[in-house]
Amino acid sequence: MSLKGSDDVDAVARVGLEKLGYKQEMTRSRGLVHILFMTLAIMAVPYGLAAPIATSLIGGGPAVMIWGWILVSILTQTLALSLAEICSKYPTSAGAYYWCYRLASPHTRVLASWINGWLTVVGVWTIALSVTFGTAQLVVAGAGIFHPEWVATAWQTYVIFLGVTAVAFLFCLFFNKHLPTIDIICACWTGLGIIVILICLSIKAAAGRHSIAFALGHFDPSYSGWTPGWSFFIGLLPPAYTYAAIGMITNMAEEVHNPSEILPKAITWSIPIGTLSGVIFLLPILFTLPDIATLLQVSSGQPIGVMFTLAMGSEAGGFGLWFIIFGIGMFCAISISCAASRATWAFARDKAIPFHQTFSKISPYLDDVPVNALLLSTVIQILLGLIYLGSTAAFNAFVGVAVMCLGASYAMPVAMSLMNARRDMHDAPFNLGRFGTVINAVAVLWIMFAMVLFSMPAVIPVTKVSMNYASAVFVGFAVISAVWYLINGRFHYTGPPIPEESTDSTESNRSTSPLRR
Repeated sequence: MSLKGSDDVDAVARVGLEKLGYKQEMTRSRGLVHILFMTLAIMAVPYGLAAPIATSLIGGGPAVMIWGWILVSILTQTLALSLAEICSKYPTSAGAYYWCYRLASPHTRVLASWINGWLTVVGVWTIALSVTFGTAQLVVAGAGIFHPEWVATAWQTYVIFLGVTAVAFLFCLFFNKHLPTIDIICACWTGLGIIVILICLSIKAAAGRHSIAFALGHFDPSYSGWTPGWSFFIGLLPPAYTYAAIGMITNMAEEVHNPSEILPKAITWSIPIGTLSGVIFLLPILFTLPDIATLLQVSSGQPIGVMFTLAMGSEAGGFGLWFIIFGIGMFCAISISCAASRATWAFARDKAIPFHQTFSKISPYLDDVPVNALLLSTVIQILLGLIYLGSTAAFNAFVGVAVMCLGASYAMPVAMSLMNARRDMHDAPFNLGRFGTVINAVAVLWIMFAMVLFSMPAVIPVTKVSMNYASAVFVGFAVISAVWYLINGRFHYTGPPIPEESTDSTESNRSTSPLRR
């Protein structure tokens, strides 16, 4: 696209943003390639499947890993299509809570957007935390390749987590204009890394090769203690976690050229690309998988380093493959921290966060970075990370809360659109047509089931260590949000600043909506 053409597109996008109620404050610097690669960087398929791989092994092993991945990919595609449709009509960094305000009835829209906004910010904070913390645990696993006798203490893991978080923070703070390029580098690193893993494991296979029947059909639910059916669902946690943040890319809307067209493409294309890359990543692992019991006995709870070392037959080989996953984790930490800061900034801009005047500021000296929002997001992650010092099950809780909050925030506007008989989507640039109702319904049902799934412990009988604290943390944040609404929100939060004529148009389109009765 020529410079003049880009300027014309940005001018149209600026006018469109003003019609949604906001002024253009960010610099639009991302095209389709940049935002698609950022979506894939946030998804980080090899990292998302590798970091919680122990849960897949507990849930049943190879059959769960490959078929669970394909099943979740299909279900997530319905969610991606649903979000893409709504996003094409309302392309703003406010994202899902703005959509809720526009789709809900006049009597419930303020409260609905408040609830959704807090689900969103808690979700982005905890999903970013799960990535930085999970990458820190990968570092421990990498050290264990050369020093298997070393068992990291909680404090040592926490300090490594602080280091990972600091690196992501510094990149987001000082290299904002270079982040689109970093996302492209991440895509290249991930693609080449998957190919390297495929070739190395296929050639070496030091732990032996398995038959097709084992790689695609072996299922052993005995490690979980659950019934076979539910154990299979427990094994879906890693795939669901991998796709949990697909909607975060909408928080970058005000930095994208022509977001009504580009964002829907990025969201919908990312799932097939992610699915294919996941299959290529998983297959060589399943055909060369070392003894599952040995992997589950790793003291750190993160068997990826041991798995690669046994499969490659050497520490150097195992470290090389581990380093690929570690690099993907670092790239993901940077991209997801960037998106989390934008979601935080957008919610503060609408006066929904304490000290919103401070957190809604953008620095003109650091390439339009919302510095204070970035600081808030980072500090909250650091404080939540302290939970690990009291419970080593904290990582599962972070993952669970993130998926539950983000899933609920995505499902709310989709469900509202369904309850409005999809009248608001008739003029969406990216329209699902006659299949929209079915696609939306499947997406909402999948999210509802996933929320239940992420509340359950992976192993029974439950101990203090194996307990899933995600639901407790979820309720804790809900209480904080409710208290803040009673103290401040109901007096100062009025929802996104919708222009009067836009509001009138929306009301006329939904005059017979069930939500209005």
